[in-house]
Amino acid sequence: MMDSNLLVNALLWGPLVAASLHIFEEFVWPGGFLQWYLKYRENPKTVNRNFLLLINAALLLALLTGAMAGRRERSVALLLTISALLFANGCWHIWASYKSRSYSPGTITGTLLYLPLGVFEYLSWIRLREASVGTAVFALIIGCSYPLWSANYHKRRKPNLDTSS
Repeated sequence: MMDSNLLVNALLWGPLVAASLHIFEEFVWPGGFLQWYLKYRENPKTVNRNFLLLINAALLLALLTGAMAGRRERSVALLLTISALLFANGCWHIWASYKSRSYSPGTITGTLLYLPLGVFEYLSWIRLREASVGTAVFALIIGCSYPLWSANYHKRRKPNLDTSS
């Protein structure tokens, strides 16, 4: 069995490490997520380089904040919510790769890191009694709603006529 301090550190910092590796896969190696996404999405003008930079910076900042806050009730709830969001993002990458019949940059880390990490985070925080089942369920609902509000955002937003990205 894993040492309790090591387990808590893995739970606190694991999502930040996984998200960093995922972003690396999407944009550095092999990279190409923006170009792939512009071909995939029906309304590609809803996303540009600055949008992706902002979203990913906010994600990493939220994960850093949660990890640094430690085992506090709110930080655990935040990390559970983001772990559910990451899990949903991993599922989305698998679906998008299948639907487009092409590799969506982020699919490898989404599958190998985000999916098991989500399960690990939920089971471990509940087992440690750092999160109630109610908190975990609420965080799961909020986090897994990400693909829904993201799809809604892309469908409702008018195309940006500015072609600079």
